[in-house]
Amino acid sequence: MVFIMRNSLFTYLAIFSLLSNFCSCFNSKLLTLNVTKLQSDSNWSPAQVSWYGSPNGAGSDGGACGYGEAVGKPPFSSLITAAASSLFKSGRTCGACYQVKCTANTACSGKPVTVVITDECPGCDSEPVLFDLSGTSFGAMAISGHADQLRNAGLLQIQYRRLECNYPGVLLTFRVDTGSSAYYFAIVIEYVNGDGELAGVELKPLNSFSWLPMQKSWGAVWKINSQSPLKAPFSIKLTGDSGKSLVANRIIPAGWKPGQIYKSVVNF
Repeated sequence: MVFIMRNSLFTYLAIFSLLSNFCSCFNSKLLTLNVTKLQSDSNWSPAQVSWYGSPNGAGSDGGACGYGEAVGKPPFSSLITAAASSLFKSGRTCGACYQVKCTANTACSGKPVTVVITDECPGCDSEPVLFDLSGTSFGAMAISGHADQLRNAGLLQIQYRRLECNYPGVLLTFRVDTGSSAYYFAIVIEYVNGDGELAGVELKPLNSFSWLPMQKSWGAVWKINSQSPLKAPFSIKLTGDSGKSLVANRIIPAGWKPGQIYKSVVNF
C-alpha cells in the first residue's frame, strides 16, 4: 500500500514538473511575441500637422523642391507635404516618402497615408508642427466623406514614419532646367524609388572619360559648371542616401533643349 502511494506521489510530482516547465516556456514565447509587436509599433513617431493651399489641392505650385506642376499629377497626385526646415535640410530630403496617420479626431480614419516631401515650411520650426500637408493629403487621413470636417480641425496630433518610395510602373525622370547651356547644365530629378532622396549625382559627357560631380543647386535641382563645352549625350549616375547607385546611360540626348523632360528606363 505504501509502495503504491509513493508511486502515485512520484507520478504526481513528475506531471506537476512537466506542467510547470510547459507554462514557463509558453509565457516566454508570449513575452517574445509582445516585445516583437511593441518593436514593430515603435517606428511611429508623434508629430503635429497643419495644411495649406486649397482644400483639394497640392499646396503650392511645386514648392521649394522645384517639381513644379508635377506635384498635382500622377504619381504625386497632390499627396505631398511641406516640411519644417529641420526636416527639409535645405532640400536634401526632397523626394523622401513618409506615412502619416491620425486618431486624435473623430473624423480620423487611423489608416496610413503616404506623402512625399516637395516643399519647405520655414515657419513650422517655431511651432510644434513637423509637416504642413497639402489639402489633399490632410483630407486623405479622414474617414470617407469627412475630409472637410478633418480639415476644419486645423492642427492635428498625428503619427508618422519614414518608408521607401515606390512608384509602380514609373521610371526616373530628368527635366532640364530652363537656364541650362553648353557650359552650365542643371536638371530636376523626379520619382526616385527607394530612398527617395539623393546623396550624390554625377554626369558623364560624351567628351569625358570620367564622371563629373554635380552640385546641389536648390531643392531637387542638381547643376554643373564647366569651362569647356559639355558635349551630349550625357549619362547620369545617381547615388541614394543608403549608398546604392545606378546609371541612366545617355539619358540626355544630343540636341537636348532647356525645359525638356527625358524619361529613363531605370529606377532604384
